[in-house]
Amino acid sequence: MTWHSDVPPEAPRIGPGGYALAVARGVPLALWVAGMLGLHMLVRLVERPLAGVNRPVSPWITVVVCRGALRLMGLPLRVRGPRMEGQGAMVANHSTWLDIFVLNAIEPLYFVSKAEVAEWPGIGLLAKVTGTVFIRRDRREAAAQQRVFEERLTARHRLMFFPEGTSTDNLRVEPFKTTLFNAFHSGALADDMEVQPITVAYHPPKGAEPRYYGWWGDMEFGVNLVKILATRRHGSVEVIRHAPIRVADTPDRKSLARAAEAAVRGGFEAAKPALAKGGA
Repeated sequence: MTWHSDVPPEAPRIGPGGYALAVARGVPLALWVAGMLGLHMLVRLVERPLAGVNRPVSPWITVVVCRGALRLMGLPLRVRGPRMEGQGAMVANHSTWLDIFVLNAIEPLYFVSKAEVAEWPGIGLLAKVTGTVFIRRDRREAAAQQRVFEERLTARHRLMFFPEGTSTDNLRVEPFKTTLFNAFHSGALADDMEVQPITVAYHPPKGAEPRYYGWWGDMEFGVNLVKILATRRHGSVEVIRHAPIRVADTPDRKSLARAAEAAVRGGFEAAKPALAKGGA
């Protein structure tokens, strides 16, 4: 599933100064990510035999990497709302590839991603090393996926889902797909599990359109990356953590998905006035 817009995005002109800024940010960013990825892999060599599925150290390296990456890109991050203390997972709206850095920067978590991402150059390796759970939308694999979710969640891993199933233009929250919520209502998980809804809202640079940070449809990653790196003065990104929802308080996956969607959508709608103005 891929979301498309009938209105093409604006293509800001990037002058020589913009390209120079993209290089000045991009080279340190690449070196930072590559160097920390190497450290992550070394830590996993020790961590894996000692801790098994548990990862007491390496997820914090990912947090440091992503916080540093956002600083190198020049994108300010604001976080508010309670951190979930109990056992559970998180769900968020999805506007851009930047979500991966933004959400990984707030606390240790593990994304649930479509299997194709594992084969993407560069990004696929990063996803594998950082413990991403890859899934195929195939009913024949539902039971195996359920076992993986149970293993990871009972190990107190924070799994992060994008229930919209696609990225959009930072102007909307698409209806949540309910299939993956079924994992939380399994007998092994339902009693103690919580799901925390999270809203991610990108505030555009001053004077830019609200869709500035959106990445959707057939937009090329490389072109979008250069645009972000060449932006002289960014807006900001806001992460709003909502109150966790106890799975035991919802009768089924559909009601759980609706409750999570309502919280995410409410936070997003509240952020829209700032989005419309630009320059937050």
